[in-house]
Amino acid sequence: MASVNKVILVGNCGRDPEIRYLPSGQAVANVSVATSSKRKDKNSGEMIEDTQWHRVTFYDRLAEIAGEYLKKGRPVYVEGRIKYGKFTNKDGVEQNTCDIIATEMQLLGGREGMGGPEEEGGGQRRAAPPAQRPAASAAPRPQAPAKSASGFEDMDDDIPF
Repeated sequence: MASVNKVILVGNCGRDPEIRYLPSGQAVANVSVATSSKRKDKNSGEMIEDTQWHRVTFYDRLAEIAGEYLKKGRPVYVEGRIKYGKFTNKDGVEQNTCDIIATEMQLLGGREGMGGPEEEGGGQRRAAPPAQRPAASAAPRPQAPAKSASGFEDMDDDIPF
């Protein structure tokens, strides 16, 4: 029987990412993401906001991108899987952990905090990470020139990279 372990979070970054490198050279970034939901209290009729904090771990190139572009307070979309674990704290008590191992990440919101000239004292603007670059335009394309002998006439030019 097949199984699925998939998590999708849309929330706000709770702190700047902590980046470290394993002895193998693999990048690892840890961050917390807050998700909130609102509900109405049955007794008082008051709106109650419930915030959950999620520990998210990024690896390899995704960790480097997260370290460069994620900042505290920025909205983010994360896909990944849940990983449960245990550890013994300094008092000798065994504690459970729940981490999200990220496989996809998309920065949300505007470009504020992206390191533009106004923030870096006139330096060059950094390129957006691949996950943030705009998709190809849906504008009508000009008519293709007459067929050539290359054999690539029927290929689609709307490749997103």
